[in-house]
Amino acid sequence: MSMTPPPGWYRDPSYPLVERWWDGTAWTDHRRQPEVPQQPLIQTPPADGSGSGRAKAVALVTAAVVLVAAIVTGAVLLRQDDDETAARTTPATASPGRTDGPSPSPSAPSPSAGDPSVVVDELNGITFPVLDGWAKPQYAADHDMVLSTPRTYDCPGDPGLCRHGRVDSLTVTATDETSPKALAEGDIEDAADSVYGHDLVGSRPFHGITSHRVVKSGSVAVAGRAGYLVRWKVRTGAGPGGWVESLAFQSSTGSQSLVIVRLAVDAGAGAPPLSDMDKITAGIRPVGGKGAGGGVGSSIGPSE
Repeated sequence: MSMTPPPGWYRDPSYPLVERWWDGTAWTDHRRQPEVPQQPLIQTPPADGSGSGRAKAVALVTAAVVLVAAIVTGAVLLRQDDDETAARTTPATASPGRTDGPSPSPSAPSPSAGDPSVVVDELNGITFPVLDGWAKPQYAADHDMVLSTPRTYDCPGDPGLCRHGRVDSLTVTATDETSPKALAEGDIEDAADSVYGHDLVGSRPFHGITSHRVVKSGSVAVAGRAGYLVRWKVRTGAGPGGWVESLAFQSSTGSQSLVIVRLAVDAGAGAPPLSDMDKITAGIRPVGGKGAGGGVGSSIGPSE
């Protein structure tokens, strides 16, 4: 039975000297230098549509080197066997290789995906705690969503289904900005609009945002890295409104890119407590890490 390789860092099929991020279904644009030497690959992973002749040539040369090394090794073992009859060698049995996916890289993360208390974001190299009243979203149309409240309700504005809370994780790729403060301040308006302004199909589930005010902003430690957050309280044309937060920081593992985490909680009945925003922020960890939690910095203002 054919199985899709898990997300992780693998040798780039178009440039084998570097590693490239495989998201489980396709190659992304994230690349890095290999952290440790890798075993040579005889079969190349799937190309991203380019059909690179260079990658095929590298694979053929690598295969030839491996074959020569195997012949030399076999000759040496045969001579040792003749000289020392007591010594015995057991040949290794190679596992059948795959032609439709990459072979795992030694530096690929191996998170505990079956742990129900966390949600793993392999690309950004972080995990999120699953608090009471939250769950990993099932059948979500938005692939950036990593946590949500499991129950839905009829949106008070345009027809559709809304949730009382959600958390999204986005990799920053469209800007050269490296300041977490500048990123969070520049993202908060888009974060608010994506929840209370317009949905993915352009509808207005809350009839838009009528006003907002900043209730928190300042430095925060996230997964052992310095970050910055901005939180708005928003009022909407329909419904009770809610709170929206943009949290920016640099991932310590995974793609090692800057990350923006968006959090949103309704202000109405049935919504999780606002304090869950700070608990989720404090519970973000690097993949495989246990003691690199975060917390709100001293410059953060009081919450509502």
